[in-house]
Amino acid sequence: MPDFSQVTERQRQIYEFIRDKIESRGYGPTVREIGMKFEIKSPNGVMCHLKALEKKGLIKREEHAARAIQLVDHRPPAAGLPFLGLVAAGAPIPALEQAERIVFDDLFGGEDRFALQVRGNSMIDSHIEDGDYVVIKRQETAENGARVVAMIDNEVTLKRFYKEKDRIRLEPANGTMEPIFVDSSRDIRILGVLQGVLRKC
Repeated sequence: MPDFSQVTERQRQIYEFIRDKIESRGYGPTVREIGMKFEIKSPNGVMCHLKALEKKGLIKREEHAARAIQLVDHRPPAAGLPFLGLVAAGAPIPALEQAERIVFDDLFGGEDRFALQVRGNSMIDSHIEDGDYVVIKRQETAENGARVVAMIDNEVTLKRFYKEKDRIRLEPANGTMEPIFVDSSRDIRILGVLQGVLRKC
């Protein structure tokens, strides 16, 4: 636990802001971000606080690096969620706790992945609802039947992809909606293929 007995209230607030940025996005704030957050107009004013925190052993900085503020003796929270085992969706099964964590980057992460939030109900029969987040693997081709994100004339949609003789059919998973047919006169591009769905209940 850091020793805040020798720091001012403002220095403590700045330390906590640095910690929050490191934990939430993986790297610390810039001098400019700290100045904007705490309405410190001069970069030198921010630097005075950082030098004080460094002198008191709470942070360390690398010169000439914009986001190179690190916390001393700080352990970031463990990534992922505790994995407690299996739960039955049929007959009950024994409750056996697992001492593991699930890191969602391992399931869905990668440089070729991105996420989108769904708007609308055209894919509800595929258990993809309005407000869900979908993880997409970036690629420009797809097999028939794959759920893809396609761009048509600079608009994007999530549908099942089917390549037909002289057109492409984008099929919704909703019995009340019609498919979208795209012929060669329109600009269509596959942006990626569905990898997973995340829902915040």
